[in-house]
Amino acid sequence: MLGTYIQDHIFDNIDFTETTLERGEYEECTFKNCNFGELHLSGFIFDTCTFVGCNLSLAKLFGTALRGIRFDSCKMLGLHFDDCNQFGLSFMFKECQLNHSSFYQTKIKRTAFKNCQLVEVDFAESDLAGSVFDNCEMSGTTFDRTNIEKADFRTSHNYIINPENNKMKGAKFSLSGVVGLLSKYGIEIV
Repeated sequence: MLGTYIQDHIFDNIDFTETTLERGEYEECTFKNCNFGELHLSGFIFDTCTFVGCNLSLAKLFGTALRGIRFDSCKMLGLHFDDCNQFGLSFMFKECQLNHSSFYQTKIKRTAFKNCQLVEVDFAESDLAGSVFDNCEMSGTTFDRTNIEKADFRTSHNYIINPENNKMKGAKFSLSGVVGLLSKYGIEIV
């Protein structure tokens, strides 16, 4: 174990860019309305924690452990989840802004994204099997050699996914979403 160990603590309305968050392990903690913007969270361990209304935009995640994390109404622009410690990497997102973030080559099966902004997010070579994208804005999002088998996109919109270079068996799409599967062919659907 490295540094501090804190369990079952609530951090409320703290600007960690001005107040130091000690490097260590945080288990079953809640962070409410905290600012982590551009903070170096390298080597931190967050286990079964909840982040509500926090700003994590451009935080550095080299080797950061995120295990069983819930993000609710968080601003998370430009995050590189692909830099995280991949062991046990798991989280869910509700009403979060994840624009310009990267999940490149992450194995995050059965991840839930509910009412999220996923504009220009990189999911290339990720394993998203069984994930749910519930009412998400996905314009400019990259799916390239991505496993989206049994993933649910039925209520999301503005995604473009090439069926020829992604694993898609059992994935669910709405009839209106089929347009995003055919766009590579340059056909007009009216």
